[in-house]
Amino acid sequence: MKNILTKHRWYRTLAVVTVLAFALVSGPATVAQESRLPSIGGASGGLISGQQESDIGQQVMVSIRRSAPRITDPLVYDYLSAITYRLVPSAPLESPDITLALIDSPAINAFAVPGGIVGVNGGLFLNAATEQQFASVLAHELAHLSQRHFARRLEQQETSTPLTIAGMIAGIVLSAVTQSDIGIAAIAGTQALAIQNMLAYSRSHEQEADRVGMDILASAGLDPKGMPEMFEIMMRQNRLQGNNMPEYLSTHPLTQSRVADTRNRAEQYPDKTVHDSQEYHLIRSRLQVHYAASPDVAVRTFENRLEKPDAQNNLAIQYGLAMAYLKNDQPDQAQQIIRELLKRAPGRITLQVTEAEINIEQGNLSKARSILEEALSRNPGNYPITSTLADVEIAAGNGTQAARHLTQLSRNMPQQEHIWLRLAEAEGMARNIVGVHRARAEYNALMGDLESAQRQLRQAQEKLPAGSAQRQVVSERLGEITSRLQARRNS
Repeated sequence: MKNILTKHRWYRTLAVVTVLAFALVSGPATVAQESRLPSIGGASGGLISGQQESDIGQQVMVSIRRSAPRITDPLVYDYLSAITYRLVPSAPLESPDITLALIDSPAINAFAVPGGIVGVNGGLFLNAATEQQFASVLAHELAHLSQRHFARRLEQQETSTPLTIAGMIAGIVLSAVTQSDIGIAAIAGTQALAIQNMLAYSRSHEQEADRVGMDILASAGLDPKGMPEMFEIMMRQNRLQGNNMPEYLSTHPLTQSRVADTRNRAEQYPDKTVHDSQEYHLIRSRLQVHYAASPDVAVRTFENRLEKPDAQNNLAIQYGLAMAYLKNDQPDQAQQIIRELLKRAPGRITLQVTEAEINIEQGNLSKARSILEEALSRNPGNYPITSTLADVEIAAGNGTQAARHLTQLSRNMPQQEHIWLRLAEAEGMARNIVGVHRARAEYNALMGDLESAQRQLRQAQEKLPAGSAQRQVVSERLGEITSRLQARRNS
């Protein structure tokens, strides 16, 4: 079966280095009626400017793209983006632009990095039983960003600020490239005192993140009680695993006191019933299948769940079984379930895309194309539909059509390096050599390889007639890449 989710081995990278992580350090919380904390530090204020934070974020993303395992499933990413941007308008951020990093690991983890970077492990879906719990982690990370905790920590140690920034970035990059703790050790060796000082302030910053995060949840129409509930889940996991605690909690201990404090605060918000979206549970089932020990285990797990009372009416459990069948090379059984679910929810995009995936697996490319084109006509520009339609065209050998869909996606989501890589493949299939060079250039730039990006754009430029509009576009982009490369060499 075609692997829908990109699978890789996860290794330790950002949990220790990125001290803005969703740190589970005990600290008292205050009541919800208190005024929201102001955003600390402006673009021109303090030691760390907004531009510097942006540069740090870009470097961290390069490290993640190069070495961290990623989930590239468009349905999962689309849901994560939707729930994040439901929260963003309620967060006191200087900029609403967030870059999401979806990490392929079953462990609980999330992190925030200066420059608007928010990272989430796939394992967060596995462990958050409700959408409210899941959203509480995102709200907490957005709170870290809004309060500029990274900059505030660095400002406590003015004399070592440049070294701290450089050392942190070097450590992150080194850890990613070597897939080991060498980068962590490098930071510990050169900046032990700085890191220790920064962590000393994490208690108050976590208190702020709890408080602001729950305000964000309430303002977005979600349930602040999701935060203490998520803390309790982590506490239970910690007790169950004993000395072999999750790496996340080993660096950021959680106490019962903090759980009680956040529950106290959550009770101060107006009492209201907030229902999870169906989409959250569909995506959660999709990832439960992805992280199952084997396809056969996934099938047995969801078959057993369906034997429980009222499970036959549970859309997410039935969807999970369909995904398990698909992964277990049983597309006919998967198709039967999805068709029944579509009768109950005919316009649900996740089900339509999954039906198309099943048809791709069966070799019914015309049927898959028909399903997706009809869905796209009702949902123009939708990421999962368009991406899966590109898969159909690539499988059918229609490079030109695939490139058309992927070009649209690259314009809407220019920070997604895997889209540029697929576009290069489609352009190659279509024998559009200039298109291959341009797509490869953008991919290389996102991966931090500006020399290769420059080389690709020069090759594209050479193949275009002088004075043409396309050559002008390529030349302008080449100038931008060359300027960035020169700035890097001068720094």
